[in-house]
Amino acid sequence: MDKIALTLKQEFNLKDFPVLNTIKLIDEGNTIPFIARYRKEATGSLSDEVLRSFYERLTYLRNLEEKKSDTIRLIDEQGKLTDEIREKIENSKTLQEIDDIYRPFRPKRRTRATIAKEKGLEGLAKLIADGDLKEGNPDDYAQKFLNDNVLTLEEAYQGAMDIVAEDVSDDAEIRKYIREYIWNNGLLVTEKLKDEKSPYEMYYSYKESIKKIPPHRILAINRAEREEYISVKVDVDDEKIIDSIVASNVINDSIFKDYHVNAINDSYKRLIKPSIEREIRNKLTEIAEEKAIKVFKMNLKSLLLQPPVKGYVVMGFDPAYRTGCKIAVVDETGKLLDTATVYPTPPQNDVDGAKAILKDLIEKYNVGLISLGNGTASRESELFIAELIKEVDRDLKYVIVNEAGASVYSASELGTEEFPDINVSLRGAISMARRLQDPLAELVKIDPKSIGVGQYQHDVNQKMLGEALNGVVEDCVNSVGVDLNTASVSLLKYVSGINASIAKNIVEYRNEVGQFRNRNELKNVKRLGDATFTQCAGFLRILNGDNIFDSTGVHPERYEILEKLLKKFDYDIKKLDTKALREFAYKLEEYGLEKLSQEYDIGLPTLNDIVSELKKPGRDPREDLPKPILMSDVMTIEQLKPGMELMGTVRNVVDFGCFVDIGVHTDGLVHISEMSQNYIKHPLDVVSVGDIVKVRVIDVDIDRNRISLSMK
Repeated sequence: MDKIALTLKQEFNLKDFPVLNTIKLIDEGNTIPFIARYRKEATGSLSDEVLRSFYERLTYLRNLEEKKSDTIRLIDEQGKLTDEIREKIENSKTLQEIDDIYRPFRPKRRTRATIAKEKGLEGLAKLIADGDLKEGNPDDYAQKFLNDNVLTLEEAYQGAMDIVAEDVSDDAEIRKYIREYIWNNGLLVTEKLKDEKSPYEMYYSYKESIKKIPPHRILAINRAEREEYISVKVDVDDEKIIDSIVASNVINDSIFKDYHVNAINDSYKRLIKPSIEREIRNKLTEIAEEKAIKVFKMNLKSLLLQPPVKGYVVMGFDPAYRTGCKIAVVDETGKLLDTATVYPTPPQNDVDGAKAILKDLIEKYNVGLISLGNGTASRESELFIAELIKEVDRDLKYVIVNEAGASVYSASELGTEEFPDINVSLRGAISMARRLQDPLAELVKIDPKSIGVGQYQHDVNQKMLGEALNGVVEDCVNSVGVDLNTASVSLLKYVSGINASIAKNIVEYRNEVGQFRNRNELKNVKRLGDATFTQCAGFLRILNGDNIFDSTGVHPERYEILEKLLKKFDYDIKKLDTKALREFAYKLEEYGLEKLSQEYDIGLPTLNDIVSELKKPGRDPREDLPKPILMSDVMTIEQLKPGMELMGTVRNVVDFGCFVDIGVHTDGLVHISEMSQNYIKHPLDVVSVGDIVKVRVIDVDIDRNRISLSMK
């Protein structure tokens, strides 16, 4: 086992075989969803989340080893590599440690120290730094370094101290000590630059321990600094740090002691502290970004995996003022039936005209649900819809959906491809309706960063955020499975092993040849070879096809064993229906899965998964989750009173609490201190986006449009 594998084994607390197998599977080009689902025996049943962390850490460690090799080579090329330096580099645990070691050897731009060296003052700098001279007059030694370029003793001392200062700054151990001291003892201090109201007023005069400051506060401070409302600095006991460096490096009875101390002072204040301050600010930002991305990932996963609302003809209602509310009616499968534009909101206020048009559409298409976007004019539109529902003679309900990203989809190339003859503004209403029917299938059409369930998502590293969120979408799509005969290119491209190009080829094949009857037909799709088939086949479902196993998450590579098991228990594959399949699954359990595992040489985790799939062929795993709250009447913020108990939907989770939609247009905040009777580290330990929760009203501030809630 090599060094990287050993490190991963220790960090993830794993045995040898899952570490080595997982590395091998990753290196062979297998996707994380495929490894997580279909190679459980090899990995010890590691989840997709753990596998992604494993992959990220593997990549980091490999980059670290590459950096070590490059650094050793670069120092060796300068003829300065020693066994001690090599050992330090090879024992480094982080990229930062390697940077510190390489710092003295890095080619430098022209500095005060390099200029002093050019003037021949390196020897005097060595006398100052070594501190070996205990007797005599320092000036007598310094005099020897005067030349045409160094005319005075003052100039000689200054140049020599510049060299010493740079050497101190390049000392890896000194930098490590200062970095750790400031991290453990320093304060982040802010001061206001503008005397005006802003969202950042709490940071106009603020200080907090660097080690303890919460990640979300770092991102807020960074944004306030970027928008020039505040200045930020690191405050620490500089003299204590300098005294410590002096005590460790300066020889007290040296005749050059004062010059050495002055050089260390200069090194710390001019070179080291500004550099370390930048490093610490970057580290704080990096930690905050990682935390924000983690929260965003978990929120996005919960949002994407919200249960679909099936069996309804849905009216999408995209609210607006002057330009009118856009309406789209879609059937149970999401097919567009009709569109309209109505003007029940200011300035037109054509309530009667809007009611007449919508009543006609509701009657004509048998609409059962209205999906209302939560954007501009949502409040007025909700009041209008509640009135409308009272006037129609049918069971009609409405749901408020998060419309974040709908406008992005409307104006996108994909939106144009799907609905070339539909006005851009109407596409948002179609998205409103469809994201209620199947949130996952609709939301994959939108850049995950535009979905709006994060915290400071615009303030974090966009490349890291994009990669992390794409991984979440990929895991969600593959955990649910995709109907091969109805899935869009947007959905297919997230399936394990399938890229955008192959996804288009699948849809083109479907349009030209007709619906897929079995998974093997995938091999007829252009550029979809055996390797891709292996990665994707188990995640693609075919309902009512030639082979009932194609409607499950069972991988085709296991069909041969399944056919043997069918024969063993006297089942005819041609006569199997969902009822018989469930019965077959229970017979397998009754016989004993461990026994079958040994008899047919199939791993027990895989056999468990197969039986689980056979019990629910074609069933959507999201159906077990609580459905969204369907409403028929509206409540206003003015009606809220402290002590009232209500049901609500969690819309967003942040570091300091969660926002809950209780049906009054303004989401209420449940602060982390009001989420549980017990201590919790993070709100995500208690709730997820989409959860239906019971809350109690604590306080209502109508003027500031704020609602405080409790879950206790």
